[in-house]
Amino acid sequence: MSEERASEEGPGDGGDAGRTPDISVCIVDAQTPGNVGTIARAMKNFGVEDLLLVDPPEIEPDGEAYGFAGHARQDVLPGAEEITFDELCANYHTVGFTAITGEDSRKHVRFPYSTPEDLVEELRGVDSPVALVFGREDKGLSNEELGRLDQVASIPADPEYPVMNLGQAATVTLYELRKLTLEQSGSQLPDTEPHRADPEEVERLHDYWDEFLTAMGHREHKHEKTQRMFRRLVGRANATDREVTTLLGVLRRATDQLEERQELLDELDEEDELRR
Repeated sequence: MSEERASEEGPGDGGDAGRTPDISVCIVDAQTPGNVGTIARAMKNFGVEDLLLVDPPEIEPDGEAYGFAGHARQDVLPGAEEITFDELCANYHTVGFTAITGEDSRKHVRFPYSTPEDLVEELRGVDSPVALVFGREDKGLSNEELGRLDQVASIPADPEYPVMNLGQAATVTLYELRKLTLEQSGSQLPDTEPHRADPEEVERLHDYWDEFLTAMGHREHKHEKTQRMFRRLVGRANATDREVTTLLGVLRRATDQLEERQELLDELDEEDELRR
């Protein structure tokens, strides 16, 4: 971000660590319209609307970009804004992506760098609009371009082949940043927070387990150890209320059947005794 824009911000700007930034994606000198469409589609998947293009290829409504864009052809792609690299640097907090990083502070153009996972917290609270900047398919962003950007980021990959397809790189990055971009709307997935069973119900489960072990004739000297193992297992599982209720029902039925079976066996034993 330029010094001019930085000077316009007040002393308190950027201090709200809980603020969710406005995030855009910028593609610099894309060589194929298809990659622009692929990135637009990834943006649509992960709640990012603003697409910025520096020196883009021709984007035709009936061409490759729209063919690859999926539902992003309805809004993200038609709303793409063509800007210059100077305008990008002047108006956005920029994060440039590269597969080749500096290994230490002596190579400062590509160092220090963040991973997309790191960016979740690093970008939270940034007051300026944020642009995630991706370069050319064949050679990415130049050192000169990276030197003008605010941050450098890289996706961890196999060192034998760290270079990713442009669309892949953008998709992986946007997936990692979904905690920012989908923070308000959420995703299509249901609430995954487990409803952990009440301690009282868990204790009932252990009581039923004790009764079940007794009913099945579990060896007395192993009884306590088996109870303890079951308690540890349930404790690690963080069982939900539904899971505990289901297990209670299974143990109750199994115990009842074992007790009924034992009663029948006892009756048969008594009859045998009378016949003797």
